Amino acid sequence: MQTPPSILVIDDEPDNFDVVETLLDGENYRLCYAPSGQQALDRLKSFQPDVILLDIMMPDLDGMEVCRRIKADPQWQVVPIIVVTALTSKEDLAKCLATGADDFISKPISGVELRARVNSMLRIKQQYDNLQALLKLREDMVNMIVHDLQNPLASILLATEILQVPEVKTEKLHRKLDQIAIAVQQLQGLIDNLLLMAKLESDKMILNYTDVDICEICLSALANLEAIANQKQLTLVSELPQTNRTIKVDAAIFRRVLDNLLSNAIKFSPSNSQIILRAEYLDSGNIKVQVADFGPGVPVELRQRIFEKYEIGALIQEVSQIGLGLAFCKMAIEAHQGTITVEDNQPQGSIFTVFLKNSYEKVIGNS
Repeated sequence: MQTPPSILVIDDEPDNFDVVETLLDGENYRLCYAPSGQQALDRLKSFQPDVILLDIMMPDLDGMEVCRRIKADPQWQVVPIIVVTALTSKEDLAKCLATGADDFISKPISGVELRARVNSMLRIKQQYDNLQALLKLREDMVNMIVHDLQNPLASILLATEILQVPEVKTEKLHRKLDQIAIAVQQLQGLIDNLLLMAKLESDKMILNYTDVDICEICLSALANLEAIANQKQLTLVSELPQTNRTIKVDAAIFRRVLDNLLSNAIKFSPSNSQIILRAEYLDSGNIKVQVADFGPGVPVELRQRIFEKYEIGALIQEVSQIGLGLAFCKMAIEAHQGTITVEDNQPQGSIFTVFLKNSYEKVIGNS
C-alpha cells in the first residue's frame, strides 16, 4: 500500500495548524507539526516530508532564515516549500522566493487555493522522485552491463594470452578458440539486445515480416548455442512438428527471442540436465513455441515481474543476471501481436511459452 504524502507545517501558532488540518481534511495527507523553526530543522534530521508549509512571521528563527537553511542542505533542498504569509508587498514576496521558497500563499488561507498549491508542489516532488529513481536505475543498469561485458572480455583476453605461448598443443589451441568464439557470441548477444530494445521502445523498429520455416529457425538456434550448452554438460533437445510450415515473422527478431530463451535456460539449468525446445501448430492456426528447463523455476509472485526491464527475480550466485533478456522477449513478441508466459515444469524447472498468430501459414513440405 502506498504511503500517503507527508506535509510538515511550521508555525508558532497551533491554531494555524488546526486551520490547515481542517482545510486539508479528506485529502489523504499525513500532517506533521513543528511550533518553531529550530524544532522543524531538528525534525528534518530524522524525516523528510514531501511538502513544507512555512510561516514567515515567527519569533527567534523567522521563516525566511528557516527556508534559507533548508535549501542550503542538499539532503533537504529538493523538498518544495510553500511560504504562508500575511505579507502582501511584492518586495516581501520577492524576498521569500529569493531564500529558496517554491511558492507562497497569503493569509487568510483559502481552502481551494491551499489544496491547489499543495497538489502542485506534490506533483513537482513526485516528478523529481521519479527522475531520481530513473537515474538510480540507469546507474545500476550501467554497472550491470559493465559487469556482464567484463566477463566475456576477460575470457577473450586470457585465451588470447594462452594462444600466444608457442608450446600450446593443438587440442588446447582449439579449446581456447572455442572459448573466444563463445565469449564473442555472448558480447554480441548483449549488444544486440540493447540496440533492439532501444528501437522497440522508441517505436523506430519496423518489423520485416518474411515467411520463415519454424523448424529450420528452431534447429538453427539450437545449433548456435550447442557449444555453450556443452560447457555446462547440458543436452539440447528438439521436439518439432513433422510437417514443416512457414510463419510470418521478422526472422532476425524472432531468432533473438529464441536465442534469449535458450540462453536463459542454459544459465539456470543444472549440469547434466536437458533443455527442450518445442514447436507446435495449434488447431486455431497459431504457433506455440516452448523452451523447457529443469532449473530452479520461477516463483509465482515473480512471473510477471521477470518480463520487466532490469528485473532479475531471484539472485543466483555466479550467474550473469542483467534483467534485459526476458524484457526484450516480451517486447519483441508483443510487437508481433503475440504473448509470452512462464509456468512450472515437472518435476522442476520452468516452461516459457510463446504464442504467435499465423494467418499466413503455408505448408512447404515434409521433413
